[in-house]
Amino acid sequence: MGTFIQLVVDGLAMGSVYAALALAIVIVNQSTGLINFAQGGMAVLSGYIAYTFLGWGIPLILAIILAMAVSFVLGAVIERFLIRRFEGGDPDTTVVVTVGLLTLITGVAGWLWSYNNLQFPSLFPADSFPLLGAAVSWRSLGTFLTIAAIMVLLQVLFLKTKVGLALRAVADNPRSSSFSGLPVGRLLMVGWGLAAALGAVAGALVAPRLTLTPGMLDSALVYALAAVILGGASSPIGVVVAAWLIGVLENLGAVYVPFIGHDLKIAVPFILLFIVLLVRPQGLFGRKTVVRV
Repeated sequence: MGTFIQLVVDGLAMGSVYAALALAIVIVNQSTGLINFAQGGMAVLSGYIAYTFLGWGIPLILAIILAMAVSFVLGAVIERFLIRRFEGGDPDTTVVVTVGLLTLITGVAGWLWSYNNLQFPSLFPADSFPLLGAAVSWRSLGTFLTIAAIMVLLQVLFLKTKVGLALRAVADNPRSSSFSGLPVGRLLMVGWGLAAALGAVAGALVAPRLTLTPGMLDSALVYALAAVILGGASSPIGVVVAAWLIGVLENLGAVYVPFIGHDLKIAVPFILLFIVLLVRPQGLFGRKTVVRV
């Protein structure tokens, strides 16, 4: 029983890492209707920005807040001067642009800060406490609670605030939103800026666990995209629950299913994804899209 609980706790902690990136992807999708494949690279860049502030003697909390502010501006600038040139066109072109942006950001980060593993301090202590036979680290608990709080805040933003409703309206129909008087351009910049700021939080949460490197979120991005599809790109709660589910099932499958083991555990979320999409193509918490013809 203790082993089972330990696997669940560790899965929730790792799932929270996937959820941090997945939430940033949801913000871009809710504000522009696009899937940003460069989100992992933007989060890593934010981590390096925070690391630079730490090198200047700035306290950790303030360094992360400043990194969030810088990332917000960078995200808005990227949307304004790069992504906007392709919005409204062929979606496949935009996908290629975001993949290229991921490669560019990773290369720039490696060029500026090197490809060496850098130690990034954690917001939470590394000590553990016992829970029903399992050892739960304060770092894992803090990451879990942080992601849960962000999930709730984003759900409130998109469903209860004028800014969130405006972002969703722009994503659904930019032309009608413009005719209604909404500042479409500024809202698109805000959406990308918010996603980049959330990426800074993701980078700060992940870097202490994996060490800071340009490619530290490459594999996590794959899981995050799976969580977005599984949970539904329109639901912050859905993608977080899906990310936690992926993390837990991945751990349980590696230990309790002999033919999977640790070598094939990466296949677990995609098997789950395949099964769910056969039943609910919009994801577990996603909304069905009705198209009038």
